[in-house]
Amino acid sequence: MMRSTDTLARLRGGLIVSCQAYPGEAMRDARTMAQVASAAIVGGASAIRVQGIADIRAVAELPVPLIGLWKDGDDDVFITPTLEHAIAVADAGADIIAIDGTRRPRPDGLTLAETVAGLRAHLADTGRGALIMADCGSLDDAVTAEEAGADILGTTLSGYTGERPKTAGPDLELIGQIAARCSAPICAEGRVHSPAQAAAALAAGAFTVCVGTAITHPSTITSWFVEAIRG
Repeated sequence: MMRSTDTLARLRGGLIVSCQAYPGEAMRDARTMAQVASAAIVGGASAIRVQGIADIRAVAELPVPLIGLWKDGDDDVFITPTLEHAIAVADAGADIIAIDGTRRPRPDGLTLAETVAGLRAHLADTGRGALIMADCGSLDDAVTAEEAGADILGTTLSGYTGERPKTAGPDLELIGQIAARCSAPICAEGRVHSPAQAAAALAAGAFTVCVGTAITHPSTITSWFVEAIRG
């Protein structure tokens, strides 16, 4: 577990690579995700983001900060949806716990602020220096998440909560809005499909950029080429 100041220093201006596979896919295996993560680190990734307790444990010893989350349930809020999920992610070894950072009702009935406070208390009790990342869908989400005490504001859910349109690439407008209003570092995440888009996200005000599908999801990447060939 890294100190929080070390974690942020390593994220600044860097690339986070999200290594996730969907249930039922050939790569849906913690060992496979650990190998993909290792390959991304060789390429220069400054941090790794993985989903699920088994995957977090599998990559916890890699030499870069680890963002962990737990996707669970069929409700709108499914990214580390409850305090119990968040505590499990922390205990599995994540340096950063990513949670749903929207203002929507949570399955356990807690508010975002209560979830952050409960997780912060657990981290203090266990002596862990982990950070909390709020996956947001709008400026109002980001403002609320910062007020709740989140350390990092992600644009992960932009276009998926009904508050903003789903942009073709990263939501650069939202990044700029958050940068102008909030002081917490911003992680640009969501539909970053090219190096140029990653650079544009940093230029718009992001502190760091997270890329998943365009690097680590071969089924989707293959489909892009197939669709282009078929015209």
